[in-house]
Amino acid sequence: MLETDFAVIGGSYAGLSAALQLARARRKVLVVDAGQRRNRFVDEAGGTSHGFLSRDGQAPGAIAAEARQQLLRYPTVQWIDGTAEDAALAEAGRFAFRAGGRSVHAGRLILATGVRDELPAVPGLQERWGRSVFHCPYCHGYELDAGAIGIIASGAVAQHHATMLPDWGQATLFLNGAYQPTEEELATFARRGTRVEAMPIARITGVAEVVLTDGRTLAMNGLFAQPRTHLASPVAEQLGCALTQGPTGAFIQVDAMQQTSVPNVFACGDAARAAGNVAIAVAEGAMAGVAAHRASMF
Repeated sequence: MLETDFAVIGGSYAGLSAALQLARARRKVLVVDAGQRRNRFVDEAGGTSHGFLSRDGQAPGAIAAEARQQLLRYPTVQWIDGTAEDAALAEAGRFAFRAGGRSVHAGRLILATGVRDELPAVPGLQERWGRSVFHCPYCHGYELDAGAIGIIASGAVAQHHATMLPDWGQATLFLNGAYQPTEEELATFARRGTRVEAMPIARITGVAEVVLTDGRTLAMNGLFAQPRTHLASPVAEQLGCALTQGPTGAFIQVDAMQQTSVPNVFACGDAARAAGNVAIAVAEGAMAGVAAHRASMF
């Protein structure tokens, strides 16, 4: 059995940031990572990450790899490549789970498990995810060169993209039968300059060409969607952490210090907020690491 002071489940940006705070406090910390970063599709497309101070324009995988390398220089850090399973409260208030074929006991947990994206069922959309189809305007909007931007609605949450994206280009909202905007929303879109297209989508072709069911093809520089998000790991639910329903899916409920509803269990990153990006994940991870460390003393 592996005993540790702190276990961080999830080794992407939030988890790495949390573990770094604990390592620098000279505490024993274990990181368990399944290797399923949410933005790995950007790497596969040869794309880059944006909006993270001092790392703007770098490949997201390179940022994560460098952070892991730096973290593992600390002698109190251990790493398991694998999935955390069967998490439960153990004796003496500690937590138990299995990972990489080993049993682990930890005094405190930080959940940085991330989310899994479920895209609208539009032919051609999944293949372009992270290439020319995105969800975060702050991460990818600028690179579309103020050109034509398509928004594929998956529900009323699309109104946020339809209102925001004119700051990055010439926006067209494709309703695709997903929802009907109110008169007030339509007035907002018109004021912002967002065009509304009611004709359903047949498929996506080329880089970001939207083929409609009436035969028209509208060429876009890029597309934005609002994927349904699912917690990538069942660990939070196994431990009984309260969840909050967001506009695109459930996420782990935390307070200002990233504390969940279960004492000594903290959460950060995309699993613990309705929306986020690399910079926000790093910040919340740092807060979770500091809070978990302080909780071990006070």
